[in-house]
Amino acid sequence: MNWEQLLSLKRFGDTNKRLRKEQDETRLGFEVDYDRIIFSSEFRGLQDKTQVVPLSKTDFVHTRLTHSLEVSVVGRSLGRKVGELLLKKHPHLENVHGYRMNDFGAIVAAAALAHDIGNPPFGHSGEKAIGAYFKEGNGAEFKTYLTKSEYQDLCDFEGNANGFKILTESRAGREGGLRLSYATLGAFTKYPKESLPKKPSKHVVDKKYGFFQSEKQMFEDVATELGLIKRSDAYQSYERHPLAFLVEAADDICYTIIDFEDGINLGLIEEEYALEYLINLVRGSIKTENYHALKTTEDRVSYLRALAIGRLINEAASLFMQHEEAILAGEFETALLEVSQYKAQIKDIIDISVKNVYRSKDVLNKEIAGYEILNQLLKSYGKLAYNYFEGNMSSYDKLLLNSLPETVKLGNDSLYQNLLAVCLYISKLSDTNAMLLHKKLRGQIL
Repeated sequence: MNWEQLLSLKRFGDTNKRLRKEQDETRLGFEVDYDRIIFSSEFRGLQDKTQVVPLSKTDFVHTRLTHSLEVSVVGRSLGRKVGELLLKKHPHLENVHGYRMNDFGAIVAAAALAHDIGNPPFGHSGEKAIGAYFKEGNGAEFKTYLTKSEYQDLCDFEGNANGFKILTESRAGREGGLRLSYATLGAFTKYPKESLPKKPSKHVVDKKYGFFQSEKQMFEDVATELGLIKRSDAYQSYERHPLAFLVEAADDICYTIIDFEDGINLGLIEEEYALEYLINLVRGSIKTENYHALKTTEDRVSYLRALAIGRLINEAASLFMQHEEAILAGEFETALLEVSQYKAQIKDIIDISVKNVYRSKDVLNKEIAGYEILNQLLKSYGKLAYNYFEGNMSSYDKLLLNSLPETVKLGNDSLYQNLLAVCLYISKLSDTNAMLLHKKLRGQIL
């Protein structure tokens, strides 16, 4: 792969090539991507979606929106650091094509901002709830109407693929979705493959999948424009856009450190016990006098968190440059922080978060409730999708149909498209709106 292609400013529907040196420096194309994401209704909906602790009423626990903003900030810093080093290594990118250090930061920041835009309500348990409905719930009856890949899309409903759909799906008056640059779409796609075959190797791109069958052609267009290396002739799978490694690293840094911080502030992890783990990560960087002047748990954790994030940003940038040639050749097969000198310290922090936060009774009880809510919503809207496809709608189906937003389009041609449409609708609901809709369907709001 080569950087000239990978940094493509092309957008859906373009007929002429966009050149970096012809860009308006006051509003660069990659910065436009960021603006379009942050002003989208789908991004705003993240303010009431679970990051770790569902339906939290405290001020300091992160939602998907605050998490996404923080990942974007970390991604911007990481992208700029790498950009500065890449331009020194490949000076023609600046001298001939006009790329700047901030371009790399803008691409990574935009892709990182959108990285959770496709996540359904109630965190990762929401993804599992949707998948379970099709795998072992009422939705299993639709299997015979779908291809293997279509059915797999639904059984392993994936927030990353749903995000790509949100960013690129055309609808009336909005052809090409948000019309982001192909560079940003490439950096956004951490798993550039379709849902089948499932985990054919231990390569990082095979961990999950990145696009539904409905967006298969769109991703192929993106991959071709960017010059991504094709990994298989039997199915659609590509090597990652190199900057996707930085988006992933920014996310890994934030959820490792900030979810841990949430656990401490919630009292789920004891302060003295927890701070020692953060200190192990930043030892040598702490200004003892400043640290001991801090009087509250929140301030002490905040100080160590800032040091930890800064250290891991520098580490990820160094690792990227160390492996840049292998990444461009498609020969780097793992996440950056998996080869970090701080891997053991990161693992210790994640293990504590899993035990004390992710598996706390409060979190598990709310995830159980969320699981049941989504299952009930899918029972109603999944049946509507099928009955519309069959042309055999009941009076109740017609009421449900009329209650849907105009953007939800059902048809008689493809049950798969109908099922994806209702899944997309449900996935965009906030945690609170999913609960309210569940109550309405049960007749509790009249």
